[in-house]
Amino acid sequence: MDYNELEEIKKSASKEIQEISDANSLELLRIKYLGRKGKLTEILRSLKDLPDDQKREIGSQANKLKKELDNLLMQKLQDFKNYKPKSSFDVSIPGKKIPLGHLHPLTKTEQKIQSIFTSMGFSIVSGPEIENDYYNFDALNIPPNHPARDAWNTFWIKRDTNIQMYTNDANRKNDQRLLLRTHTSPVQIRYMEAHHPPFQIIVPGRVFRYEATDASHEINFHQVEGLMVGKDVSLANFKFIVEEFFKKLFGSSVKNRIQFRFRPSYFPFVEPGVEVDILLKNKWLEVIGAGMVHPRVFEAAHYNPREWQGFAFGLGLERIAMIEYNIPDIRLFYSSDLRFIRQF
Repeated sequence: MDYNELEEIKKSASKEIQEISDANSLELLRIKYLGRKGKLTEILRSLKDLPDDQKREIGSQANKLKKELDNLLMQKLQDFKNYKPKSSFDVSIPGKKIPLGHLHPLTKTEQKIQSIFTSMGFSIVSGPEIENDYYNFDALNIPPNHPARDAWNTFWIKRDTNIQMYTNDANRKNDQRLLLRTHTSPVQIRYMEAHHPPFQIIVPGRVFRYEATDASHEINFHQVEGLMVGKDVSLANFKFIVEEFFKKLFGSSVKNRIQFRFRPSYFPFVEPGVEVDILLKNKWLEVIGAGMVHPRVFEAAHYNPREWQGFAFGLGLERIAMIEYNIPDIRLFYSSDLRFIRQF
């Protein structure tokens, strides 16, 4: 045991401490020199075997080295704690704006329509998109072989069993001849079967038609059905509601400039039937089909048509959105083209 050995430990330990790169490696280095079996610890333990004069001199130098190494290790550990990596970017440069999702124009239009009608006391209800023959046609005064069925180009759902024709209304109601609903009007019957008037509801939902697509036609689109039933409900009530709705829909800027035109029309489930046009930007636009609920529709829902009366109406959600946002082609709504969607 001599001073040269202590000097070697000092040089090698100091060099390794300087080159160390992380706290874990630093701890391993401390154990290597100052641990229970460390190099310097072994020297301190061997002092008992030296003569008294060497024990004092070498012991003094060894303890001094231990303090130096402790200080070097503590300083290096503090350096690790205080280390802050240099920024790899200029913090003064404005950050990139993170793109956020937003609502589809059809969703925006539907929410706006629902908000207006709920403010006028209407409730929002829904019904199944897969319907049966009875609710989609029969209960709405469109029996089998009625020529009006041709106006609804229907997607029938194929079944393995043979389709049976029924002559009894009760059997027709339980008929499981399924289809994709061609309008939201079946919800009228379902709602009236489960509720007692008076009430006023709207039914937003998707419908399906088997027809060629073009700028104004799609095989699936959305309707908003309306129904109001009471003892004294009349077309005068409908006229007020529809005019108030469109004034709120298109805002105060055109509130006093919208003109309305009510034309006679035919729908099997109403009598009389009307179509509503609005004059907007010097152009007449057909926006709503409506009328007083047909007595046979009330009878299908087990209402007494001599006691109750009401009106029903339907409007196309895409039609309203096309007017609202000046969109020329209905197919754009379903194109999934981000260039189109990001405009709204």
